[in-house]
Amino acid sequence: MLIDLDRLPKEGVRLSRDFEFLGLDLVEENAVFLEPAHAEVSVRLVGDEILIQGEVSARLSFVCSRCLTPFEFPVASRFDLVYLPEDIDALSEELSDEKIDQMFYSGRQLDLRAVVLEQLNLTFPAKPLCVTDCEGICAVCGELIRDAKCSCQVKEPDAPWNKIKFPVRDKS
Repeated sequence: MLIDLDRLPKEGVRLSRDFEFLGLDLVEENAVFLEPAHAEVSVRLVGDEILIQGEVSARLSFVCSRCLTPFEFPVASRFDLVYLPEDIDALSEELSDEKIDQMFYSGRQLDLRAVVLEQLNLTFPAKPLCVTDCEGICAVCGELIRDAKCSCQVKEPDAPWNKIKFPVRDKS
């Protein structure tokens, strides 16, 4: 959805709409949308700066990185963004600490779909877990440890390796 900055009213616009994204658009490879992403966004132009405030919500299905079980991941995120014209950035070529958080736009249009997708991707955890204390899969038998079907016992490694502790599961 493109917003034409030349046609933007002085008081800005408020939008409420659903966005359909593909799983390929997401940074999490195994994520699947259970319902479309919904965004409530207000866009204002103040001088050359674009001010964007909004909320994005969605329901996705992730795969736990430890036990490989699918789980539901709800997203509810608020954001406040300021976009500066790209020509301001052209004056300085080095990246300073102040500029690291700045965002820029070029031309006289803003792609709101790209903004919502970026904010959605920023909410994802680096390592999706079904529960914070997920124990994963037994390395010996392959059963889910939380289901208590695994009867493997953990043995301490031999003496030379005691300084480096690696839990080892044994079937006996």
